[in-house]
Amino acid sequence: MMAGQLLKEARLFEENEDKRIRQKDRPAFHLSSRAGWMNDPNGFSYYGGKYHLFYQYHPFEKRHGLMYWAHAVSDDLLHWEYLPAALAPDEEYDRAGCFSGSAVEMPDGRHLLMYTGVQAVMDEGGMPRVLQTQCLAVGDGVDYEKYEGNPVLDGGDLPEDASCCDFRDPKIWRKPDGTYRSVVGNRPGDGSGQILLFMSPDGFHWSFQKVFARNRNRFGRMWECPDFFELDGKGVLLVSPQQMFPGCEYSGTLCLIGAYDLATDDFAEENDQAVDCGLDFYAPQTALLPDGRRVMIGWMQSWETCGGHRGDLDWFGQMTLPRELSVRNGRLCQKPVRELEKLRRGRTEYRDVVFDGELNLAGIRGRKTDMELEIAPADGEKAYREFAVRFAANEMCRTSVSFRPEGSVLKVDRGYPGSGKMVVHQRCCRVNSDNGKLKLRIVLDWYSVEVFVNDGEQALTAVFYTDRSADGISFFADGTVKMNVVKYELAE
Repeated sequence: MMAGQLLKEARLFEENEDKRIRQKDRPAFHLSSRAGWMNDPNGFSYYGGKYHLFYQYHPFEKRHGLMYWAHAVSDDLLHWEYLPAALAPDEEYDRAGCFSGSAVEMPDGRHLLMYTGVQAVMDEGGMPRVLQTQCLAVGDGVDYEKYEGNPVLDGGDLPEDASCCDFRDPKIWRKPDGTYRSVVGNRPGDGSGQILLFMSPDGFHWSFQKVFARNRNRFGRMWECPDFFELDGKGVLLVSPQQMFPGCEYSGTLCLIGAYDLATDDFAEENDQAVDCGLDFYAPQTALLPDGRRVMIGWMQSWETCGGHRGDLDWFGQMTLPRELSVRNGRLCQKPVRELEKLRRGRTEYRDVVFDGELNLAGIRGRKTDMELEIAPADGEKAYREFAVRFAANEMCRTSVSFRPEGSVLKVDRGYPGSGKMVVHQRCCRVNSDNGKLKLRIVLDWYSVEVFVNDGEQALTAVFYTDRSADGISFFADGTVKMNVVKYELAE
């Protein structure tokens, strides 16, 4: 396959950036942009004996721009090797960008990518607008060729009252009978969001099937980046709503769990929840691994927090840890992939530590750590007023996770001394707690924290770009707390 000129230029540029960007300035075990700008994960899949992850990519600048697809592979989901950029906006139907999509392995061994092509046009009144269509590319795990029949879905394939300007982010999968399905985000005439379902007998010829799910202006507006899968006897739909007003639970990502009929592709909602309640999480995508695990990865950023990046770093954007998913008591639960435990070194443990006020413990510090906490009222009856763990700390800065039993509210805060007035630096959620008892797992990399609550019932994610030498970890209690803590260093 011969790469087009735009793709050749992007590949040459990123190769040169590889030589310039120091590996030690990157996260230790989170995928960061090879060069320039990164946003949504795309094409997360297992193919050719490796885990593949593509992502939205503007290689030439550290800001959002003309979208390409970058490409990386991994043997363990934690350490990634960059491959050459996979897609460039070099056809008429995607000249304004190759936007988000997904990937699946075909029976003949080819890797099929399905993505949104964006085209800038003028409407009848002479006003600029975009047209979004769904397109395909086929490859061998390194090089990909766009399908000659692109676009395979356009405005003519949409139901009545469906926008061709907000029609994007296909997630493709292959059913047991060998046919293919894809869910795509769309906006109907009420300005809300909906998810459309399309069918293909062979992966190349597609037709509209039904409106799969409707927002009806309940959760934000347009629903982007849909993902659908079966898990533990339930259907699970993930979407990223635009114009979502953050509350004390929902902060921009949504999970709908319900009944799914494999034969008819009918999905009936039963429960809803936020996917991640933190500051920096968007556009999650999942993959089914060969061992049966359903694993999710998300963009570890949000559109509201893009202004907090450090200007001296020569890349923008990272992905979350891949997370193993399950459905427990009608709720989507998540925990870091088990491969992370292989990086653990130097166990430090304290049990039944009773304290009130500030507490520092010998051996508890670091910026690449995996720490498990159990907290409870010291006397078992009277709840304390507040508990906090503070990390990435020195005299000038710190990030914290705090919990107040009254109201059962957990909060992440990276605002000391502040990430800037124009950047969101706090977010909270309500968690399950029996009179102040709580379990937390806190994973730190150089520039991020991921918090998993009560064995994965909830997660909160935040990035922070404070100086890497700020590695202090301390605890605080207003009222008497009894705490167990186990902390590991994480090898790179």
